[in-house]
Amino acid sequence: MAGRRGAAAMAAAAVFAAGVAALAAPPAQAASRAQAASSRSTSPAQAASSRSTSRAQAASSRSTSPALATSAVLPGALPTAAPGASSGDWTQGGAQLASRGIVVNDPSRKTPRLPRVPASAFVVADAGTGQVLAAKDPHGWFRPASTLKVLTAITLIPLLNPNASTVASHQAATVEPNDVGLIAGRHYKISDLFRALLTISANDAAVALAQATGSFSRGIALMNAEAHELQADDTVAKEPNGLDAPGQHTSAYDEALIARRALAMPAFLGYDRTLAARFMVKPRHWVTLVNQDQMLTDYRGDIGGKIGWTTAAGATYVGMARRNGVTLIVTILHCRPLTEFTYASRLLNWGFAMDGKVKPAGTLVSPLPPPAAKRATAHAAKGAASRPAAASGSFPGHPVAVGVGFLLLAGLIVTGFVVHRRRAMVAAAKSRASQRRSSASTGG
Repeated sequence: MAGRRGAAAMAAAAVFAAGVAALAAPPAQAASRAQAASSRSTSPAQAASSRSTSRAQAASSRSTSPALATSAVLPGALPTAAPGASSGDWTQGGAQLASRGIVVNDPSRKTPRLPRVPASAFVVADAGTGQVLAAKDPHGWFRPASTLKVLTAITLIPLLNPNASTVASHQAATVEPNDVGLIAGRHYKISDLFRALLTISANDAAVALAQATGSFSRGIALMNAEAHELQADDTVAKEPNGLDAPGQHTSAYDEALIARRALAMPAFLGYDRTLAARFMVKPRHWVTLVNQDQMLTDYRGDIGGKIGWTTAAGATYVGMARRNGVTLIVTILHCRPLTEFTYASRLLNWGFAMDGKVKPAGTLVSPLPPPAAKRATAHAAKGAASRPAAASGSFPGHPVAVGVGFLLLAGLIVTGFVVHRRRAMVAAAKSRASQRRSSASTGG
């Protein structure tokens, strides 16, 4: 266990340092720095855990032109620096959660028994209280598959102007499988891409959204920074769509933390609960998006979720449901394919029956508290969001307010802006005074 914790600490620190470098550096430099750091960080993690043994081919070029979609980013939304990463803790949320087996405190034989689930890991938690009602290997590292798109969405929704557009790159347009059919060089509305991401799990939309931050590497760095702020220390993102990649992993516990953040984000729930929509691939050519999450219609009280699957990851699922004022989160990793909905339903049914009756096995930790500098930046971003943002296509800008960000030294952005603006105003005033004196002396 000590070796596992040490590996987690080294991996988390190295990956987060790469994220900081990617955020602070120009996009062209960010890709090479992040890749170099991540190659160093994955080795100890892979040696310490059987969860991160993926040998999938790394994706080709991560970086894109800085001009690709910078207009899609809400003013003041992108941080430029971050504090150091904390070490991984396998007892995060409580000592019982360090177990690699089933963790549940059954009160008596008269109460419903926890259902058996053919999955390597799961968590059932109360989103309101943060109590973990039951779990199995909650901190074990597994491949997330498309459930990682929840992290992609909660990271980028507060940063990108939903009414702006971004240009699909060749990298985004050639992602396989499971895509909406993006065409390289064409403009796509940010909100449409989020809807495709969360309804049909469009892998090409995930790449386009990550690149809309300025570059692929910057988008990934932001995702890892968001995971750090949520204290999701078992999570390392390498691909925004969750396709298998070396060194990419998450845990059932972390996915519950991520889902809890998603529940607090109305824009996420709006995209995620869309049952059907149309997506314009090119002029006069539309495709219909039909939500893959059948729990939305088949499970009473369901309010959103995300499914995933790859051969290596197996079936994965993140679900959220509300009954009688109680909101539960269920996460399942490495499950037998085509059974994830069945067992998610059983776990939720058990959770609703036992909530308040079973002693919690642990708790979902709260996000790291935002510093004053971050709150000031969020306030400034909200003010800027009231102005139309420039879009790279024909879509008019009308950004939403930004209330969620990252635990970063984002106050530097505000400070730099204010100082620059103040100096510009002083210089302009001096120039006008000089011109008046010149006019007075010449009689002009």
